[in-house]
Amino acid sequence: MKAFYITSAGNAETRNIPRPAINDDEVLLRVQLVGYCGSDLNTFRGRNPMASLPRIPGHEVAATIEDGGDNVPGQFKQGMNVTLSPYTSCGTCPSCRNGRTNACQFNQTMGVQRDGALTEYISVPWQKLHASKKLSLSELAIVEPLTVGFHAASRGNVCGNDTVAVLGCGAIGLGAISGSAWRGAKVIAVDIDDAKLEIAKKSGASFTINTSRQNLHEELQKLSNGGPDVIIEAIGLPSTFKAAVEEVAFSGRVVYIGYAKEPVSYETKLFVQKELDVRGSRNAQQEDFADVIRMLEGGGFPSDRIITHSLPFAKAGDALADWDRNPALVTKILIDLYK
Repeated sequence: MKAFYITSAGNAETRNIPRPAINDDEVLLRVQLVGYCGSDLNTFRGRNPMASLPRIPGHEVAATIEDGGDNVPGQFKQGMNVTLSPYTSCGTCPSCRNGRTNACQFNQTMGVQRDGALTEYISVPWQKLHASKKLSLSELAIVEPLTVGFHAASRGNVCGNDTVAVLGCGAIGLGAISGSAWRGAKVIAVDIDDAKLEIAKKSGASFTINTSRQNLHEELQKLSNGGPDVIIEAIGLPSTFKAAVEEVAFSGRVVYIGYAKEPVSYETKLFVQKELDVRGSRNAQQEDFADVIRMLEGGGFPSDRIITHSLPFAKAGDALADWDRNPALVTKILIDLYK
């Protein structure tokens, strides 16, 4: 079967590999769609310290059940369309012992620490599957990136009384926006791209700030009572890391989804003076997948608007190269293995 590999920085190729076997607790999936994540782009650029090369990318998956082992429950039937959780957990590290398996010390995400889904068939434990009879394949393919944002809203304990500012309106940021709105919060979306801010409005943002022409501090003060209760950072720049701490309200919560690629210098008195809760947010929990699927099944999320490119498998390498050259033009790329 065919598989797409990133072989070295800026280079990729298609290879033939054996079709995977399954054990009693696994299902064989025929992969339909794979979404590209920013981590895939960084792997292609040679800037992903978590990924070794060569690597099959892809952990945002829509697939069809082809076969199942003897221990797979009956609700997972042949021909059913599913998405999946692409993470592993060891069960014994401190995070796993505390029930936070998404932050497993030894996690291996598909397409990063282990080969991913950009191939014709994959085998996965049935426990990783999430099915929906209502969602289309393209909607199933965007579940995982949205769960990362939903999990950030959970980490921020977002509730209906909160004003939440989300810095960055890429796919992960849109997940944080929709996740915060889904919890009843008033959401302020922040970006430098008007087109992305328009999508943010359709994803649940009540207000938008374009920092290329508006002052972040002044606008946040206008839209909140002394600053947002929660700021979720989904960009990964030192400047936005610092802005989150500076702009959040006293006794507020700051959630970092990404990570800055260089050291960040803080005015540390703000941590104490404001008595801030500063939290990281990594991957997603099983309940985040269930929540995103319920949200998408309810309608209203602009799934078609966030998918900026849908390309055939033969263009998988070109898609990464084009994204590398024009990152601002992309929100979500889907690779269709049967197009």
